[in-house]
Order: sequence, then structure tokens, then C-alpha cells
Amino acid sequence: MDILNKNSNISEFILLGLSSSQEIQLCFFVTFILLYAAIIAGNLLIMISVVFDHHLHSPMYFLLANLSFFDLCLSSVATPKVISDFLRKHKTISLWGCMVQMFFMHFFGGGEMSLLIAMAIDRYVAICRPLHYKTIMNHRMLTLLLLLSWAVGLIHTTSQMAFTVGLPFCGPNVVDSIFCDLPLVIKLACTETYNLELLVIADSGLLSLVCFILLLISYAIMLVNLWQHSFSTSSKALSTLSAHITVVIFFFGPAIFIYAFPFNSYSVDKFLSVFYSIITPFLNPIIYTLRNQEMKAAVERLRNQHIGSWSVP
Repeated sequence: MDILNKNSNISEFILLGLSSSQEIQLCFFVTFILLYAAIIAGNLLIMISVVFDHHLHSPMYFLLANLSFFDLCLSSVATPKVISDFLRKHKTISLWGCMVQMFFMHFFGGGEMSLLIAMAIDRYVAICRPLHYKTIMNHRMLTLLLLLSWAVGLIHTTSQMAFTVGLPFCGPNVVDSIFCDLPLVIKLACTETYNLELLVIADSGLLSLVCFILLLISYAIMLVNLWQHSFSTSSKALSTLSAHITVVIFFFGPAIFIYAFPFNSYSVDKFLSVFYSIITPFLNPIIYTLRNQEMKAAVERLRNQHIGSWSVP
């Protein structure tokens, strides 16, 4: 805290939010609280199903459960405060609160990016090396991929936040968004930030773009491999693969737009931030549940067990 107080003349940032109309903000309050409740329920449902249903004890669902955990954490970094801010006329966040928010947004965002790559590796082995799947995707490999996701998330956020924490902020202190994000906050620093801007573009924007392109190439290879087999044997894999591709597009699309060109002001940026941090964690459980017959069956079994336990006198 001494570092920030020494270099900065301001102690808080003002968040402009999505609208200045009280009526519209009330509508946003109801919408966001429903979305957040659905995020918690949907992602917890996937995690509980994977843990307690032995039919889902496989590498793919292990990674899916961890993706749900990352989604839950990512949305929880800022959403509760965003919801409460809709009821406030003046939306503020402390300087340290802003730094903590940005740290964990990029920590869980970087971790989820790595986990999506791990899920692509799992599908590639399952489709292109099916005879070696159990040998390659063993417990040790899954643990390594999960630890790597956490490590990448930590390195990703630390490499940027280490330079951001020491920036001097002398005013203005208005952030045109619903929560703090690196490009918006860095622009408010009263010092030269060109090198840090390049770091953000490389670390967040360029990295997201490269990972997205590599993922699309890998999925294209998998699709070609599936089309070479009969439809009866590949329809299940194709359905699962389409869910993965949809989630990857929803996650990386807004992130690339926000961070690949982060220091050009676009009015759509704040809405893409909402999509990236709230809508995507809301949609992921829906996509995986609707596009995966095994997950739908597991949810149904869990529901029947719950109802059955309550009906026993």
C-alpha cells in the first residue's frame, strides 16, 4: 500500500458503469443478479456432477469441471461489486481494490486460456490418437496440465501487474467501464506508459490471438480426421468438438478485441468486457450441457437422486 500512496495523489477510481439512468440501472441490477445466480448454479452443477457421477470420471470431464471452477472464479472477481454498484449513484473503487480486481481477472483469465488449450490437447489425443488415449492422458498428465494452467495464470497476471502497481495516478481517475481493467487504468497514469502498453498488447492481446489461431488450426485438423470416419462413429465426437469450438470463440473473441487493440477507445469495449467476464461463464455450462449427451444424462441422474432422497419417508 505504501508504494501506491507514495506515487499517487488519488485514493480511488470512479466507475462510469453502463448507464447513468436510474431506471436502466435497475433493469441491469435485476438482469445481472439473475445471470450471476445462473453462473453459480450452472457451474456448480457441472462440478458436482463430475465429482459424484462415476460415468464422468474421465480426463475430458475432469478438465471441464476445472473450466467451470475457473468460470465461477472469473465471474466472481467483479460481478458482485458490479451488481451492488447498479444501486449506487456514485460508483467508486479504492486504488488497491482496483489493483486486486485486475490481478485476479487476469489470473483466472490466463488460467482459463491455458485450460482451454489443455482441453484441445485432450480432444486431439482422443480423436487423432485414440489407441494411445489412456496412456497419454493419464492422471500424471492431467495433474501437470492443471498445475500448468494455474502457473500460466499467475505468470500472466504478475508480469503485467508488477509494473502497474507502481504507476503514479494523479488524476483524472474516471474509468469508463463497470470494473477496472488494465488498458483503461494504465491510460490514467501520469507518466509515460508506452513500454507497459506494449507489454499488455503482447502479454494479453498477442498471446490470446496466437493461442486462438493455434486452437482453430488444431480443431480444423480434428474435424478433418472426423470426416474421414463414418458418421456413426464420429457424431458423438463431433458434437463434443462443436461445444469446445463455440466456447473457444466466445472466450477468445472479446479478449482479442479488447487486448489486441487496447489503447484505442471503442464504445463497445465495456460491453465486450461484460461478455468476457459474465456472459461467457453463463453460456459455458449451457453449451456443454446441451451439446453433450453424457452430461445431460448425469444431470438427470443427479436430479433423480435428489428427488428420490427427498421422497423417502
